[in-house]
Amino acid sequence: MQPTIRSAICTIICLAATTVAFGQEAQSLVLRIKAVGREGVGNVEAAKALKQLVALGPGAMPEVLAGMDDASPVATNWLRAAIEAMQDKGVQSGQKIPVAKIEAFLADKSHNGRARRLAYECLVRNDAKTPERLLPTMLDDPSSELRRDAVARKLASFGKSPTRKQLEELLAHARDQDQINAIAKNLKDQHGVKIDLTKQFGFITRWNVIGPFDNAKGVGFNVPYPPEKGIDFKATYPAKGNKQVNWQEHTTTKDLGLVDFNEAVGKLKGVVQYAYTAVESETERPVEIRAASNNAIRIWLNGKEIFFREEYHHGMEIDQHVGKGTLRKGKNEILIKVCQNEQTETWAEQWSFRLRICDALGGAVPLSNVTEKVK
Repeated sequence: MQPTIRSAICTIICLAATTVAFGQEAQSLVLRIKAVGREGVGNVEAAKALKQLVALGPGAMPEVLAGMDDASPVATNWLRAAIEAMQDKGVQSGQKIPVAKIEAFLADKSHNGRARRLAYECLVRNDAKTPERLLPTMLDDPSSELRRDAVARKLASFGKSPTRKQLEELLAHARDQDQINAIAKNLKDQHGVKIDLTKQFGFITRWNVIGPFDNAKGVGFNVPYPPEKGIDFKATYPAKGNKQVNWQEHTTTKDLGLVDFNEAVGKLKGVVQYAYTAVESETERPVEIRAASNNAIRIWLNGKEIFFREEYHHGMEIDQHVGKGTLRKGKNEILIKVCQNEQTETWAEQWSFRLRICDALGGAVPLSNVTEKVK
């Protein structure tokens, strides 16, 4: 073998070995940072590792980003600080960030959404034209933040006179309430098209309800009344005030599927009401059951409790409560328990809820409401 060829091969091998060692060192330091815990546990060791990690320079940014995939919220904050410090160091020293590797990380949608968002921010800081180049490809991105930016940029690009087709196509990509509302308003104002937002968000409007059961002094929240033990639409149960109650059908026409028990049942205090619905899914799929209520609630999906919160009159905003579960193929049953306390103030009168079924980004999933009629 000629000396020049032998020398070139040796150089390549040495560079490869150096690269591997560099990556291993970065990964080792990332692991030390990820060991940090709450209330300052491991902070001293993490601070040392952070300093050493930053000293490696921008070249170690891909390893740090990858380390965020399964990092705790506390460790994620440390790793984010490392990324920012590395890029600062690169700007100050004239070292370039590894754009190709960071962009490849961003393109891999299996990575953690927060890490991919940070990768995008690094690329934007490096090149102000990054949004123009990348956002058009992110309208369906699994990262809610990247998707939001992509939708916002697309909407802005339409100018003052977007076509109906442009708006309807963009509506299919939007997931955030404010963006959906803005697109729907444009469609109505400029094209006379009214969007059914209740359907767009996936709110349930058909329910069977039963109650009121007792919640004097808040006892009802933890009492498993009959609907929690099994659904029987032919049954009659003893309820508050020595009354007998049975299931009643209730379909709401209020905005975003609001079920107002003050109207459906009456303005009662110290009571529990249940609402049941059944939906059919063509496939098994993970979902989020998102609810809003001013009252204490519990939610079950197919008999398994997926969310509870015992707090009253704390405000009511869309998606304030999120339970996660899996819809099975075919029929699925959802039960919600809504408790009203005994406060007499005017602002404590609200006794209602709304509930929707969506994916992790907030997009309504395709379902059929198969709630049985009460005979």
